[in-house]
Amino acid sequence: MTKINKTVVVGMSGGVDSSVAAYLLQQQGYKVQGLFMQNWQNEPGEVCSSEVDFNDASKICDQLNIPLHKANFSNEYWDRVFKEFLSEHEKGRTPNPDILCNREIKFKSFLDYALKIGADHIATGHYAKIEKRDNQFILKRSKDLNKDQTYFLHEVNGKDFAKCIFPLEELNKHEVREIAEKNNFINYDKKDSVGICFVGERNLKDFLKRFIKFHTGDIKDSDGNKIGKHPGALLFTQGQRQGLNVGGVKDKPELPWYVYDKNIKLNEVYVCQGEFNDLLMSSGLIMEEMKWINPIDPPNRLSCEVQVRHRGKPVKCEAHFLNDCVKIIFSENIRAIAPGQSAVLYKNNECLGGGIIAKALKD
Repeated sequence: MTKINKTVVVGMSGGVDSSVAAYLLQQQGYKVQGLFMQNWQNEPGEVCSSEVDFNDASKICDQLNIPLHKANFSNEYWDRVFKEFLSEHEKGRTPNPDILCNREIKFKSFLDYALKIGADHIATGHYAKIEKRDNQFILKRSKDLNKDQTYFLHEVNGKDFAKCIFPLEELNKHEVREIAEKNNFINYDKKDSVGICFVGERNLKDFLKRFIKFHTGDIKDSDGNKIGKHPGALLFTQGQRQGLNVGGVKDKPELPWYVYDKNIKLNEVYVCQGEFNDLLMSSGLIMEEMKWINPIDPPNRLSCEVQVRHRGKPVKCEAHFLNDCVKIIFSENIRAIAPGQSAVLYKNNECLGGGIIAKALKD
């Protein structure tokens, strides 16, 4: 193994992806260190998943014989991520905190901290790829398209990718788990984390009740008939089926109900039947300010692909760049567009950037 005179600090989460990322960099000859980020302060008596994750990260670092640092970014997370997450919910929108978390914590606070302790580069277990082109750092989809995480990374400035390595860019998830199992990593079969970034798996309704006051209201069908009650319109998002507790409606078939809209001022949730009901489908969207990964003179119009949620199907579209927004017309209808989520644009598997969805467009 050729020793590379470069120090890489790997964001160690306790999961299999970051563990294998650290191992691969070590095998390539880098001087590897780990950093565990604590970004959420648990209430006394709460089960703290971060302690379990830190213990797992510690065991992997001991096995690789690399140092593990621990940094507390909980204040930064609260100020720069969680406050906006709450604010968006209060407006009745559906925010994605993982996107803000990547921009503000993993590629800002983490990067700054790593450089201060002597890093030449940082690395994470993201499934994504970076290419250098004309002195710009281009974000591209990973080999494993099913696990691709570029959607979550689209607000990171391209200049910040200059210091970043994604060791898993050419691996499929099953290959990562095989590497971990072959090296006897304790977390080789650990399930992937879900839930709010760094806050973990929680009942969203119960969790948000700690910060936002909710009021019960009416659930109405598309004809304006009251067919049920909800615990708070802020808790529901377009396309949602769970938690409605609507059934046995007179003169209606026994089919599932889905949220197609809501009115925050009136505290009402509107539902329809049929997973692909026309009320759930949109022909386009209006996006707030486009955030480009790399500086560009915006064209008037761009033929590309749009993705409106993680693991959502990329759809061909025409993006029209107007003075204060971007109008995107889909080549085929997309289901359950939710204001507050992000629309991300791609061209030939390159992630160009994206922005927050302001509203869905109907035919």
